[in-house]
Amino acid sequence: MRYAKNRSGLALVITLLALVLITAMVVEFSYGVYTGTGDLYNWRDSQRLSLMARSGVNVSAKILTGILNSADYSYPGSFDLPVENPFEDFSGVINVRIEDETSRFNLNSIIYPNGELNEEAYFALRRLLKILLIDEKVADRVADWIDPDSEQRIGDSEAGAKNAALFSPDELLLINGINRKIYDTLLPYVTVYGAKGILSININGAEKPVLRSLSENINDDLAQRVIEYRRLTPFENKAHLQKVPGFTSMVYNPISEMITVKGKHFGISSSAESGGVIRIVEAVLDASLPDARFEYWKEY
Repeated sequence: MRYAKNRSGLALVITLLALVLITAMVVEFSYGVYTGTGDLYNWRDSQRLSLMARSGVNVSAKILTGILNSADYSYPGSFDLPVENPFEDFSGVINVRIEDETSRFNLNSIIYPNGELNEEAYFALRRLLKILLIDEKVADRVADWIDPDSEQRIGDSEAGAKNAALFSPDELLLINGINRKIYDTLLPYVTVYGAKGILSININGAEKPVLRSLSENINDDLAQRVIEYRRLTPFENKAHLQKVPGFTSMVYNPISEMITVKGKHFGISSSAESGGVIRIVEAVLDASLPDARFEYWKEY
């Protein structure tokens, strides 16, 4: 499948395609449960909703993989796919949300696999923290949590340190000096998925604070221009960033190795709800390899 020539309609094309396929396949996947559970209504409804939620994730992953395999870039950074009443005898809603994890700041990028500090990524994280009005020393706490040594960068930053890469963003709450307020503020802009020690941010989906974190030369106005530009014309390659007014070579060249235009990891959240009962599946798809696979899966 090829992207539509009219780039401004790209998001609509993807959304409509996913909506149609999810509607069709969710019906197919869930109908067997619906017809085979007899009088065990509560169990039936629970199982049916769970299956629907799983179907939403699996079908979305297939669609996403197909699109990415035939495209050089991905856009937008996130979108929702609601499906109401997927078949005649069911009154409920299935909602799938897809988010490009590559559009967020990869916390594991600040430490190379050999344990050394990636200074470019480290200082980018400090800028992100400053933009979000969070103490910049949190970057040192994250670095000490990840790096394999026991040398503390500040005060008690090695206390209880894991000395390994973050597996989930929720681990931030385990780091000494990071409270719930800091976690909640930071969570929308960070991820733990992507290559260790390598910062690669998809400029087709990154939000303003993440764009600004790339360089001191990217102020609020310049970041907003990037967002407005990609709404009409998504970046097909990263060099096209220089087409944005104000993005001179002096601004672009230092960050060129830290950006991309195509997502590699995608968070997929699928919820199925009916009669006050809801089932949710959250997953993260690694689409960087030909045999795309899930790195994370949670049901509740």
